[in-house]
Amino acid sequence: MSTIPRFSRRRFLSVAAQTTALAAVASPLYLRPDRARAADGLAQGMTGGPTGFAGAERYQYGPDTPEGRAIEAAKALKATGKAPERIVLGLSDGSIGQITQPFPEGAPSVKELWEAETGIILDIVGVPNGQEFTKVMQDVSTNGGGFDIYAVEWNRLGDLAETGGIVALDDFVATHKPEWDDPERGYVNGEQGVSLLNGYRGSVYGVSLDGDFQTWNHRTDLFGNADEQKAFADQYGYDLAPPTTWKQHDEIAAFFHRPDQGLFGSTDLRNQGWGYTNWYQRYVSMASPNQFLFADDGTALINSEAGWAATQEYVDSLSHHSPDAISWGWPEQYGNFGNGSAAMTCAFSNLPKFLDNPGNEGSKVTGKVGTHLPPGREHADGNARRTVLWLNLTACVSSQSDHPEAAYLLLQWLGSSRIYSWMTANPGGYFDPFQLANFADPLVRETYHAYHMDVVRESVRRTVPTINYPGATAFHNALDENLMAALTGGMSAEQAMANTERQWQRIARRVGEDKLIDAIKANKAAWPTLMDPIAS
Repeated sequence: MSTIPRFSRRRFLSVAAQTTALAAVASPLYLRPDRARAADGLAQGMTGGPTGFAGAERYQYGPDTPEGRAIEAAKALKATGKAPERIVLGLSDGSIGQITQPFPEGAPSVKELWEAETGIILDIVGVPNGQEFTKVMQDVSTNGGGFDIYAVEWNRLGDLAETGGIVALDDFVATHKPEWDDPERGYVNGEQGVSLLNGYRGSVYGVSLDGDFQTWNHRTDLFGNADEQKAFADQYGYDLAPPTTWKQHDEIAAFFHRPDQGLFGSTDLRNQGWGYTNWYQRYVSMASPNQFLFADDGTALINSEAGWAATQEYVDSLSHHSPDAISWGWPEQYGNFGNGSAAMTCAFSNLPKFLDNPGNEGSKVTGKVGTHLPPGREHADGNARRTVLWLNLTACVSSQSDHPEAAYLLLQWLGSSRIYSWMTANPGGYFDPFQLANFADPLVRETYHAYHMDVVRESVRRTVPTINYPGATAFHNALDENLMAALTGGMSAEQAMANTERQWQRIARRVGEDKLIDAIKANKAAWPTLMDPIAS
């Protein structure tokens, strides 16, 4: 078997950025965004936005836009002495480059543009990847007051809101009108998408700065090979194509699973902390339009035929994974796929950005990566194809901030469709596209590949939330531990779900059942109802 190269996340970023960002740093406009604006100007009617590069007008804005309103309101606060000298943003180390690194050549950085337009310094404090919530809770519990803005995993909104550590943003949203639900530029699924990404118990507590939607990829050279197509059709009786159902997925994975040749059938993750997102996809498709985790009265629904079947499938799927699947995280997964050693996988939407990249000399799949919608399960009214949102940096305003409105205005500006499209196109960080405007943007499509963006957009339409209620970490840990016990043969699928149910009941009592029921009901607004036609 071929040796799997060890791709660090830092290496991915470095490779992806080399062909674009270094040229931008060398530009004389890098140090003088004001000069870039004076030299190149703004398009007619525009009051702000980047300049200095071809296509910059796409990211410029007038006064009656979310970005324009945010800038004008921040300037007004500054003029009346109600704005801070600086806003302190705690941000995952790997995302900082998209704010501080100029892109494309001739452009200012996002940070420079904000400071030039508002006069408010943006002070970014790097936080080690994976330690975001820990650092935030230290600041909250000690009243440290070290940050105006926290950037944490999306699932933490409920826990943070219940501690009182973050500010409900509803009043600011009503005043400054971010237009997240704009039907042409805003979040996929409109209000449903806003509820998914920014909401908790019916209020806005966060502003999404990421798009960590789990997306399926495959090797086009394998799927397009005439010999493979004939052999598959002879064996299974239907044409080889990206799977539309879980049954097809498992059959295709079994067909391509050739570990003696260094090829695994599918490498969607099975390790602790990551793998259960792939259990989710199997479970939630068990009913139409969705198999929920909890009933409206707070009763856990996983200890059921749906839960047992999804768990048994999850365990059985180890047969087409690496023998080390339960210890693989995303570095092993990306390295393996980049080595050409998997037929299919489910990963963050940035996999093609990093691996289907001529600048990445370590990748053997450049020009050979395809992408497809999640597999689903056929019901009387259609095919329930579902994926999930996992991790996903969401920015929240600290309740300790002396200037919460100014902090919110920065987030409205960063998270609005024009600035966010420009920012997510920058290959220097982890922020991934999630807005309609992003998926249509030429720079974003160039960075992430046009073949991928339309599929990601449609995958977002089919995304269910993972748990973001109070006690989210405890709920997920309980599920995780029992799934691992099932994967390793320590208990049956039925035992794993029964144990999870008992632990979830204890967690619910600890966090408060009334509070949990309220969150469960409000969360239903974020679940998709789209059903795909059943293929003939």
